[in-house]
Amino acid sequence: MTSKTDEATSPADALGYEQARDELIEVVRRLETGGTTLEESLALWERGEELAKICRRWLDGARARLDAALAGEDGDAGDAGDAEGDDDA
Repeated sequence: MTSKTDEATSPADALGYEQARDELIEVVRRLETGGTTLEESLALWERGEELAKICRRWLDGARARLDAALAGEDGDAGDAGDAEGDDDA
């Protein structure tokens, strides 16, 4: 059984988002062009699935960081508003 942490440290994850995306674009191009054997097409499809998962993990991580940053800003803005309200009293 493979855990999520095992997947996160796989060699495939050493790819950055842009590298994985560019390779995925090339895989899709090759599949759409055709001219490959069934075995080659299956290997390309599997690689494409792996690359798509890597891209999704990068995007999910970026979304989580953005959400955390925005939540932090909302919390800071609320604290600043409370502090200003205390000074007026």
